[in-house]
Amino acid sequence: MKAMVAGFAAIIVLAFVADYALKQAGFSSQEKYSGNAVRLD
Repeated sequence: MKAMVAGFAAIIVLAFVADYALKQAGFSSQEKYSGNAVRLD
């Protein structure tokens, strides 16, 4: 049971770290697929 909880916690942490890293690298979908005529708030 401890291993499963640790695995779930690791997956959650990895998901947040990957999201942050991809946003910092400029790989967000709004940066990739929006043009100059699109206003994103």
